[in-house]
Amino acid sequence: MELLPVRLSPGADLRLALETLLRQHGASAAYVLQGIGSLSVAQLRLAGRPAPSELRGDLEILTLAGSLSPDGAHLHMSVSDADGRVIGGHACAGCTVRTTAEILIALLPQHRFRRALDDDTGFPELSIARAHTQD
Repeated sequence: MELLPVRLSPGADLRLALETLLRQHGASAAYVLQGIGSLSVAQLRLAGRPAPSELRGDLEILTLAGSLSPDGAHLHMSVSDADGRVIGGHACAGCTVRTTAEILIALLPQHRFRRALDDDTGFPELSIARAHTQD
């Protein structure tokens, strides 16, 4: 496992930046261990809902965690607004960094993650395999 601390700058799309980072490192498996920072826009898909809900304003990232694969990310995030109200869900594309996002990623070079449709859930779920190593 290789730990990769990351800071995203204002205006970055949080989810797209993390998916791009995985490709730039040539990795095929990673976990976001934790993230903090702030957003001006959060796109969160709430439990059981088919589409994301948009929140705008000064938002604090309280938690960010999930998996990264070449097929995309599966990230959960909780944010609080200026009044301290907290909401969380799946972090979708369009989460815009306000001042900073500080994220710790664990790259897993001995694994390959994929997302494949699971007949039981109806969603593309994580498939985990060992990476082939050359001796």
